[in-house]
Amino acid sequence: MCQWQISKMGYSKMWWAAFLSAAFLSGCGDSDNVNVGGTTPDASVPTVSSTNPGDAAADVAINRKITATFSEPMDAATMTAATFTLLQGTSPVSGTVTYAAAAATVTFAPAGDLAPSVPFTATITTGVKDPSGNALAVNKSWTFTTGATADTAAPTVSSTDPVELATGVAINGNITATFDEAMDPATITAATMTLSQGTTPVSGTVTYAGTTAAFNPASDLAAGAAFTATVTTGAKDLAGNALTANKTWSFTTGATAAKGPAPVILGTAGNFVILAKSGISTTGTTSVVGDMGVSPAAESSITGFSQARDATNVFATSTLVTGKIYAADMAPPTPSNLTTAIGNMETAYTDAAGRTLPDFTELGAGNISGMTLVPGLYKWGTGVLITSGVTLSGGANDVWIFQVAQDLTVGNGVIVTLSGGAQPKNIFWQVAGQATLGTTSAFKGIILSQTLIALNTGATMNGRALAQTAVTLNANAVTKP
Repeated sequence: MCQWQISKMGYSKMWWAAFLSAAFLSGCGDSDNVNVGGTTPDASVPTVSSTNPGDAAADVAINRKITATFSEPMDAATMTAATFTLLQGTSPVSGTVTYAAAAATVTFAPAGDLAPSVPFTATITTGVKDPSGNALAVNKSWTFTTGATADTAAPTVSSTDPVELATGVAINGNITATFDEAMDPATITAATMTLSQGTTPVSGTVTYAGTTAAFNPASDLAAGAAFTATVTTGAKDLAGNALTANKTWSFTTGATAAKGPAPVILGTAGNFVILAKSGISTTGTTSVVGDMGVSPAAESSITGFSQARDATNVFATSTLVTGKIYAADMAPPTPSNLTTAIGNMETAYTDAAGRTLPDFTELGAGNISGMTLVPGLYKWGTGVLITSGVTLSGGANDVWIFQVAQDLTVGNGVIVTLSGGAQPKNIFWQVAGQATLGTTSAFKGIILSQTLIALNTGATMNGRALAQTAVTLNANAVTKP
């Protein structure tokens, strides 16, 4: 039984880690010792990991619901109108509260449209608890301001994994659909997201986090077979707007299972090659292939690109960027789209940082120079230093997650080489400190940094730079994977 868990359930539980924000249930991994929960009492204090709308959000649609996602699964019985409230000034707003366990998300649905162009305050009290009785340490409050109109735009599925007509898909993978906006988690279910092999339904569970829905098959998929995934019009956004038509796509499995942990789900943050909260700057002749965005910072925090807004003020363009540039002070829907993307980026960071049961701990005492690294979860309680070339060796579906508790420092001229078909999109560098790529270095993978990402002169990057502060460039080439 545990061998089956190693090949599928270990991956599945790692998947739950990705989709329950920080519940991080652990699976077999590379061991046959499964211990989910064990006998140790849960003493961890839950937190609110994200809200929608975000704090200080503006121009919020008057007909939408308010949500908060927790760092772990919660006790649904504690999710009530007494523990989740909404105020207009000092006046309570009437509404109903529901909890979606598969998304670890609580929803406040106002009884009617909110008043236009006024501030609101949402609060989740310490009355909410996890299943072990652990409560929030302090009340969580955030504010937002409504716009003048209701949201009547239908949501869309902006991307899928696997993509349409993909081949060689790992048999132990999960199927995901990322929406262009936040969805009502109560509408993302096994009835609205399905998978079939021919005309035969595939058994599985459906989860939702950020803006991404996932179908997690109950067992490994058949090898070398064709499958069809569908998201139906039963899926709705937080304003009650449904997809205009079913979204259907097909793919064919390969013969093997993916190695390593489940990938980190980026949600709409994956639409950007560079995404930052406080600014993006460049000097020298930089080349960026893909979209860039900053939020909550304004366009003035993007420097060195000599960008110009298009006629709609929704985005800007630059001769240095093969793509579009977005900032929080541009015309709708850019501000709300960026708020969602930043939230997804933060959720992805939390997920990557919270993965448990690492395959390698403190490898090289933090110096991995010259090493060849196989797929897996790597963890350091220190910084990571790379002073000479490192090779990541694995297949096209294999995954690497590097948990770095301090800085990531890549030396001058260092090359990160991929072999065996390994892909940059499946490599995740979670960095609690600063990530610095040395002069003329060649880096691969997605950096999720809690602070600055700095590319020194002539460094190149095939991946994404997703920073919770700023990204600085100097005559670099950054290309989306």
